[in-house]
Formats: sequence, C-alpha cells, structure tokens
Amino acid sequence: MAVRQPLNHQNEKIMPYFGLMFFTKAVAVETPCNARVTSAEDIKALCKQGRFEDAIRVLRTVDHPNPCIYICILQAIIEKNALPEGKLVHAHISQRGFIPNRFLRNTLLNMYSKCGSVADARRVFDQMPERNVLSWTVMISAYTSSGVASEALKLFNEMQREGVQPNQFTFSSVLPACGSLAALEEGMKIHEKIIGCGCQSDVFVGSALIDMYAKCGKIEDARDVFDKMHHWDVVSWNTMLAGYAQNELMDEALRLFEIMPLRNMASWNAMIAGYTQNGHNNKALILCKEMQLAGLKPDVKTFSSLLPAIAGLGALEQGTEIHGEIVKSGFALDVYLQSALVDMHAKCGSIEKARRIFDKIRERDVVLWNAMIAGYAFNGNVDEALKLFQQTPELNIVSWNAMVAGYAQNGRVDEACYLFQKMPERNTVSWNTMITAYARDGPPEEALGLFYQMERTGFQYDKFTFASILPACAKLAALEQGMQIHNEIVRRGFQSDVFVANALLDMYAKCGSIDKAQELFEKMLQRDVVSWTAMITGYAMHGYGKEALKLFEEMLCSGMNPNHITLVCILYACCHAGLVEEGCKHFDSMRQSYGIPPAMEHYGCIVDLLGRAGRLDEAEDFINRMPITPDATVWGCLLGACRIHNNVELGEQAAEHLFGLNPSDAAPYVLLSNIYAAAGRWDGIEKVRKLMKDRGIQKMPGCSWIEIDKKMHAFLVGDGSHL
Repeated sequence: MAVRQPLNHQNEKIMPYFGLMFFTKAVAVETPCNARVTSAEDIKALCKQGRFEDAIRVLRTVDHPNPCIYICILQAIIEKNALPEGKLVHAHISQRGFIPNRFLRNTLLNMYSKCGSVADARRVFDQMPERNVLSWTVMISAYTSSGVASEALKLFNEMQREGVQPNQFTFSSVLPACGSLAALEEGMKIHEKIIGCGCQSDVFVGSALIDMYAKCGKIEDARDVFDKMHHWDVVSWNTMLAGYAQNELMDEALRLFEIMPLRNMASWNAMIAGYTQNGHNNKALILCKEMQLAGLKPDVKTFSSLLPAIAGLGALEQGTEIHGEIVKSGFALDVYLQSALVDMHAKCGSIEKARRIFDKIRERDVVLWNAMIAGYAFNGNVDEALKLFQQTPELNIVSWNAMVAGYAQNGRVDEACYLFQKMPERNTVSWNTMITAYARDGPPEEALGLFYQMERTGFQYDKFTFASILPACAKLAALEQGMQIHNEIVRRGFQSDVFVANALLDMYAKCGSIDKAQELFEKMLQRDVVSWTAMITGYAMHGYGKEALKLFEEMLCSGMNPNHITLVCILYACCHAGLVEEGCKHFDSMRQSYGIPPAMEHYGCIVDLLGRAGRLDEAEDFINRMPITPDATVWGCLLGACRIHNNVELGEQAAEHLFGLNPSDAAPYVLLSNIYAAAGRWDGIEKVRKLMKDRGIQKMPGCSWIEIDKKMHAFLVGDGSHL
C-alpha cells in the first residue's frame, strides 16, 4: 500500500508568488491608502502574536475602518493559516455594511485560498463585480493547490474568453494543473502563449514548464526547457531532478545532482524520494547517510521517503533506529509519519508493533486506518483486516482497494471478487487488482473478461493493467490475444516501459513464440534483472539449455547480478538440457558468488537434475543432507524421476512423504500408480485406487482452452456443456 506523502516540495516552490510576499506587494502598489492609524498598528501587533480574538476586538472599536486595516489582519491570518478567524473578519466586513473594493476582495479571496477553503474562495470570486488578473490567478492557484486541476484549466480558458490576459504568475499556477492531469496538449498550448507573452525567461515559469513536461512523460522536452533557461535557481535544478526521478531515470538524476552548483534540503529529499519510488531502497538509505555527513538533518519529507524504503527492504532493525530518530527530532506526531510508521512495521513483519502505534494515536484519519488494514492483509491476517475495515469511520476508495487486494494477495479470489462487486466506486487500481488476482490464482479467462469489461465501462488502461493481463495470456497460451494486447500497448505508448516489456517477453516465451521473445529482448533499451531472467526462462522452457547459460554469462558480463529466481531458471535449464555437472557447479557457487542462500526451489531443481539423469541414489542422499526440511516440491521431483526410471522402492518412499505433506493432492497417487503399472505391479495399482477411494481423492479432469471471438472457452474431459 502506498502511504500518503506530504505535498510535493517542488509544487510548493513552483508557485511562491501567491504567498504573502507577492500578494502584499501587489496590494501595496494598487491600494490607495496612506493612513497609518494607531488601531491598525495595534491590530498588526496583536496578529503577529497570534492574538486574533483580541485583534478582532480592537477592530470592532474602529468606527470607520478602511481597507488597509482589513488587509493587514487578513494577511496575518494567511500567515497563521487561521481560517475561523478569517471568517470572523469577513463576517465583520459584511455586518458593517462595508463594500469592499477590488483590493480587499482579492485579499479575502487569497485568504480563503491559502487557508484551504476553496468553496469559500469561489463564492468570493463569483461575487466580485470586477476581476483583474490577480483575482483570476489566485482562484486558479487555489484549484491547482487543492487538487482540482480540471477546474483550474477551465478557469484559465474562461479568463481569456473574458479578455483578461494571463501573466507569468498565472502561467506558474496553471501549468501544474496540466501536469496533474497529464494534459500534454493543453500544456503545449500554454507553452506557446508563454513564448508569445515573452515570459519564457522567467525562472518560475521555466520551472513550472519543466514540471509539466516531466509529469506528462516528456522528459526530453523538460530538459530542453531547462537547457534554454537564461538563468537557474535551486528550484529549477530541483524540478529537473524530480522530473528525472518521476520518469525512472535515476542515473540521469544522479548526474544532475552531482553537478548542481548549490543543493538545499529539497535537492537531497528529491533524490532520496526518487530512489525509494523507483525501488532503489538501499541507495535511498545510503544517500541519507551522505546527507547527514554533509551537515543536514533529516526532516519530515526525508523520513517520509526513508520509511517506505525500509519497508521495501523488510529491514526492521533499521526501521526501529529511524523510528527512534523521528521521536528525537520531534516529528512523532506528524500525521504522514504516523501512517508511514504503521506501514513500515507491518511490512517488516512486526504487525503487533504496528497495531500498538495505531492504538496510541487518538486522532486517526482515513490514511492511518487504511495503512493498518493493508498491514494486516500484507501479513496474511485478512480476517483481522476485515474487522478493522468494518470499524473504519469513513471508508474511501483506498480502503476498499486495500481490502480487495488483501483477499487477492492471500489467494481468496472469490471473496475479493465479492467485495469488488460491492464497491461504491472503482478506479484503475481496483480493476488492476482483480485482473492480477485472476491471472495469478485463476481462472485466467476471468482476467481477460475483466480486461475487456474495464475498457467498456470507461476506465483507461495503464502500464500496470497491461503487466497484469499478459500473464493470463501466458497461462492460457493465448498467443493471438497476447499479440492484440501488444498492439494496444504500442498504440498507447507503453512499449518502452521495462515493466510492460518484461511481461510481453514472458508472454511470448510461454506462448511458444521464442523468436518473438528474443526479438523483443534485443530491442529493449533498458533491461533489469527480470528482463534477463524472463529470457533465460524462455530458453530453458524450450529446451535451449546452452543458450540459456550463454545468456546468463552475458548478463554477468553486463554487470547485472542475478537474483534467486534467475538461479532457479539456470538450474532448470541445466536440468532440462541434462547438464548435471554445470548445474551442480552453479548450485554450489550460489552463496559464495552471489550471496544468495539456496531456497527450497533450488534444492528441488538439483533433485530433479540428478533424478532425470538417473542418479537416484545421489538425489536421495542429497535430500537426506538438506539443511532444511524438504517440502512437497522436492519429494515430487524425486517421485517424478522414479516414474521416468521405474524405481518402485524409492518411488514408494517419496510418495509416502507426499501423502503426508499434501493428502488431498491426487498427483502423487497417479504417479505412483503409473510406476506400479510400468513394473507390472497390478496389486500396487489396486492398493493406490483403494487409498484414493478411502480418502475421497479424485483425479482432476484434463482441461483445454480454445479462443473464439476474443473469448476463452474451457473444455474438460467428459464435459458436454459446449455441445
């Protein structure tokens, strides 16, 4: 689950003109007021001390207050973010029958905007008899800052229709709205207007353009704007830095970071957040240490990035240290960090500690509830997650998604589907979660049905949708549908995304089109460990063991380290190519060469490798020497080898272990029966049949799929439903 992050520091910096300094200067220039009365000075002094009630009391004693007094107190209220007091001042203006001039109305508008009451700001805006560029800009800024980007764009267009020309401050306010909506076309039109107005040299307009292009995925255009700027400040550099991070280009971000003439706290935070968001969790922690050595202390934003990094690593000990630092720094009551701490402890397996933190917090928002729900689900305790879900005072779409994902991740697909159907509203995440659940735990044809239904109901596919549906095509060997989805991926411009490209490569390999998989792999501009592993797996599956091993060597030469899955694939390739010595060599070097301790899957591969080669005694001895208790996978490999080489005695031993480990699985009974049949042991066959009958075990019927008119149809042995 994604923990809520504080407002992006870049957006805070891109629109500084609409803070108190700019607004005060604008009003000072436009307000025809030279009066300096004692009451105004008293009010100003009281406001600086935060004594707004006393200031309003003094205000009530003034017989004929002029706009300057109201502007003075409203500006102080903006500084303190004191909305209730701002409303009292507004009420005082109305009760006195005072008719505000344009400057005072703009100040009221700005007060409501900065204090977060967009609805009140809009009421003031709509009641204004005349509006200047400042009025429109403040209202646009209010919508952008509050996340209502579509209204900001709508107002920007309306402003021009009414003949009011935008200035550099307006452009700096509306461009982040284009970025939020990924409205590239609108953003490019605004860029043209900026050039026409001669505002392109303004440093904050330039930063806003960089931010917009980066968020629209046009990082080259963002860099072009950056390179053409006449001068840069730290905000410009930080915005470009954040742009690279958002577009998963951390090497470029690091190059820029290293040549920055001046770094501030936001620069370090942008890099740390970038590493965390792109899964480079260790690098995020290392960079934080470097930042501290440079004399800077972590702030709320730093900790908000470090905690998810620790959660991703499952590093509870480091998480406990960071928790201590947060308490020492005085940030323990920060609402963002509270949610992140719950999330971190849960993902590090310390669900009891996460719950203790949750229980100690008196004022809980929906983000905190969602973090705790997701924490229980992540740790497999879906029933406890459901209890909390039912207790949550105010559910939102994230709450529902967390619960659906909880059931899905724990293989309870029917319950996930039930909740999905009951959701009051859905978003792309909801659909992706269910598609992933069906693709992983089946039936995969349901995933394809949901995929097409998703678009029919008006939802847009994203890269995660495509990465979720392609494994379903792979499971069904639905090559034609996989190719159609590939065409859709290209049409929507996702083919260069490494996450999607890996899923495509895997789909082609598993659907039997190894040549197409190889072609995709060779064209990939960016490869990660998953890319290499998928291609190695493809070769191994199709019996190209030597090609798989050759590619593995290329992978090592490229500087890419394997993970435990890569090594499973290498052992699998050796197994199916009969390369026993090569496979044993790779197994023996796992810990020493790559720092990866063998897991059950690796032991299973070696048993399979030795067994297929007919070295059954060695396979049995290997199992007996295993430092961990062998599971059904390991014994299943041995039983399969006994079936190939007709070893009845060892097959009986392996089968007995499997009967105890997974008594409801029919496969070992069938294999043992086949071993008896090959040896002419009809008494053995009869014994197995009786065992199955006594234990109520039935062999699953064979199943095949065919694709007709973009729909997958399953056919079972003895099934007459399609007749």
